[in-house]
Amino acid sequence: MVKVKRALLSVSDKSGLVELARALTGLGVELLSTGGTAGLLAKEGVAVTEVSAYTGFPEMLDGRLKTLHPKIHGGLLARRDDAAHLSAIRAAGIEPIDLLVVNLYPFQAAVADPACRLEDAVESIDIGGPAMLRAAAKNHSGVVVVVDPADYAPVLKEIRAAGGVSDEGRFALATKAFAHTAAYDGAIANYLSSRGETYAAYPRVLSLQFAKLQDLRYGENPHQSAAFYRDARPVAGGLAALRQVQGKELSYNNLADADAAWECVKSFAEPACVIVKHANPCGAATGETPLAAYEKAFKTDPASAFGGILAFNRALDAGAAAAIGKQFAEVIIAPRVEPAALKLFSKKENLRILEIPLSHEHQAYDFKRVGGGLLVQTGDSKVLNKNELTVATKKQPTESQWTDLLFAWRVAKFVKSNAIVFCRDGMTLGVGAGQTSRVDSARIASIKAANAKLNLAGSAVASDAFFPFRDGLDVVVDAGAAAVIQPGGSVRDDEVISAADERGVAMVFTGVRHFRH
Repeated sequence: MVKVKRALLSVSDKSGLVELARALTGLGVELLSTGGTAGLLAKEGVAVTEVSAYTGFPEMLDGRLKTLHPKIHGGLLARRDDAAHLSAIRAAGIEPIDLLVVNLYPFQAAVADPACRLEDAVESIDIGGPAMLRAAAKNHSGVVVVVDPADYAPVLKEIRAAGGVSDEGRFALATKAFAHTAAYDGAIANYLSSRGETYAAYPRVLSLQFAKLQDLRYGENPHQSAAFYRDARPVAGGLAALRQVQGKELSYNNLADADAAWECVKSFAEPACVIVKHANPCGAATGETPLAAYEKAFKTDPASAFGGILAFNRALDAGAAAAIGKQFAEVIIAPRVEPAALKLFSKKENLRILEIPLSHEHQAYDFKRVGGGLLVQTGDSKVLNKNELTVATKKQPTESQWTDLLFAWRVAKFVKSNAIVFCRDGMTLGVGAGQTSRVDSARIASIKAANAKLNLAGSAVASDAFFPFRDGLDVVVDAGAAAVIQPGGSVRDDEVISAADERGVAMVFTGVRHFRH
């Protein structure tokens, strides 16, 4: 283990910096620093030597040139186990630098500002920082490199205990440093690849970075391997923010279904429950309480709910837990699970309980892997209001039908295409999903409702895409639908509108489609 005697600190994110510096000087570590970092430390009374004083070379070019100097990079790159290296730096008057603490100019934050100009973005590109990080990480056998303030405390703990950081610790920190610079360079490449005469939303070269959260037992099937990764810049309240508070290990399919359930349930403002099976909602409802919402959602399709994923957008109490515990579920998700509810759930030790902070933030982009490539699109985050809809028929929806139509449309967005969803009074009555024919989806939805002994008379129905012919409309009306919501846009819209007028139902056009493949 190499003892830490000299450290160079140069950071944009100054959280925890002063405390770290004071602790290091207290351990007898000599501190070097640059610009604003040195100024802050000096102001706080921490003994520090400016890099320019150490190198004997002043900062130049508006600060662009300050750490790109042999006394810095020689101190970082010299191998401690190579006598020739050590002899060479001694002859040049270069001292080893044992600890490097650097994080980079906030390029991502700069370009996230809509007012950021290309020249502003370019000035936000850090040059010396990544060079030092790469040098220190390459030479991690003798140098400790830190990019994350969260690592200050564990690094200090090791230095206090042993004077330095273990081989394993230095390797882990070096790996993190290379990931940090890779993400930084990727962000720059993405931004610059989007520039030309005009800004392009999709860069010519796309760089992505995800951090592994865990290995999974297997993939979609047991012969496939799998892992779960988090976006380097995740949205608030997404599945990657989950905290598992009970149950056995999550599987690939658990996570895929949990994501579908969570994204659907968090789209509701009212207390809601969504039950998902094989990535499709098989029951969704709102209610005055999570318990009331669950009881309605479960009625939609009790058979499919068996072994399903249950998601709630409100905290679960003991009353809700007692009712939910009567069915077999794989995963239960909520923003919070009360201690009394957890006590009841604990009787089923394999039941996975997840807590996820509730947020209505959406992913900016969706990705789908295809052979030899990647499809990228903006997320389907469009939410429609009543005043954006067009009544296409002579008959106008009643107020209660408007509520049912908007509810059905919200659920249909999360059902695999072709999607048909019957609803009434804030609950799904029948869901038809993933069929190659819209008519078949409509028939399946009505069959599901009949199996659950739910009456479709007076219901509202949502279709995720337009009815290409009147036959699909006739099927849902024959089943009992009194109001329909669909995108419109078919060359046969007039035929379908005439059929709706003939059948005496109200039909609303959204002008928006919700295909989900």
